[in-house]
Amino acid sequence: MKILYALQATGNGHISRAMELLPWLQKFGTVDLFLSGANSTLPLDAPVKYRSNGLSLFYTCKGSLDYWKLTRSISPLRIMKEARDLPVEKYDLVLNDFEIITSLACARKKVPSVNFGHQASFLSDKTPRPEKTNRFGEWILQNYARATQYIGLHFESYDDFIFSPVIKKEILESEARNDGHITVYLPSYCDNELMALLAPFKDHRFEVFSRQTKERKTIGNITLTPVNKDDFNRSLISCHGIVCGAGFETPAEALHLKKKMIAIPIKGQYEQMCNAAALKKIGVKTLDKLDDDFTDTFNNWVNDPVTPTISYQYSTEAIINILMFRCSDLKYKLDIPYPELIFN
Repeated sequence: MKILYALQATGNGHISRAMELLPWLQKFGTVDLFLSGANSTLPLDAPVKYRSNGLSLFYTCKGSLDYWKLTRSISPLRIMKEARDLPVEKYDLVLNDFEIITSLACARKKVPSVNFGHQASFLSDKTPRPEKTNRFGEWILQNYARATQYIGLHFESYDDFIFSPVIKKEILESEARNDGHITVYLPSYCDNELMALLAPFKDHRFEVFSRQTKERKTIGNITLTPVNKDDFNRSLISCHGIVCGAGFETPAEALHLKKKMIAIPIKGQYEQMCNAAALKKIGVKTLDKLDDDFTDTFNNWVNDPVTPTISYQYSTEAIINILMFRCSDLKYKLDIPYPELIFN
C-alpha cells in the first residue's frame, strides 16, 4: 500500500503526532510525507517527499494571531498550482492532518482522502464549543481541509469517529514526578512579556520554552529554553504544573501525566477557544489572556491540591488499526462536496 501523509507545520503538535504515527503507518506500506507550513520549531525526523510553504500562522508578542503577516504570506495562485501538481492519484490512501493543498488536490482529482487528526473532531456538533461561537471559525473548521472520511482525535470520545489523543512514547513510558518548577509554553507571547509577568513570583521557578531564545539561559527565577522535544518532555514530566496555550498535544500530555494546568487560548484562533471549552469541562483552569488577573489566578491555582484527571481509551496502535479498518473501502467513496469554483 502506498500512503500519502500530509501534515501542516503551523505548530509543533502536528509534527509531534506524526512522529508517533509514522512507525505504525509503515507497518501497512510505504509512507510519503507532505509537509506544509513554515513556522514550527520542531524538526520532522523523517524524509519529506513533498514540501510547501502552505498557509502558516504567525503571532504577535501579546497572545494573538498576527493577521497582517498571515495575510501577506497567502498566495492563492501558488496554492492552486501546488494542488494541481501534487500527485495524490498515485496513492492508495491519502491521510490529511488539516492541510489545505492536499485537500484541494484530492477534490480536483476526485481522489478519496481521510481528514485524520484533531481538527476532524469538529465535524461533530457534540464536540465542545465556547459559549459564544464564531461563524468564520466554524466555517474554517468545517471546510478548510474537506475529505471523504473523518477520523478525529480529542480529549474525550465525543462521537463515534473521535478517538483518544496520540501521546508520545517518551511520555507514555515515563513516571511523572514533581521537581517543583512550573513549565511555561506560550508561543504566542514573546520573552519580554513573559519575563515581566513571571519575575514577580520569586518563590517559584519557571522553565519557559521560547520561540525566540537560541540558547538556554537563566535570569533570576526564570530559565529560557529553545523549544526542543527532549528538554520539553523532561520539563513536563518533572514539573509541578504547566501554563500553556489551548492547543491539543501539550494539554493532552499534561492530562495524561496528571499535571496541574492553566490553558490560555491564542486570541483569534477559534480551535483553541474550542479546546479551552473542552478543558474547562474536564476541570482545567482556563484564561482568556494574560492580564492583571493572572496574579490572583496563579496563586490560587498553584496552591490548589486538586488536579483534573482523565483516562484515554485508545492506544496509538488501536487508533491506526481502526483507521485502516474504516478506510478499507475508501476508494469507493468519491462524493467530495467542494464548490465548483475550486475546479476552475
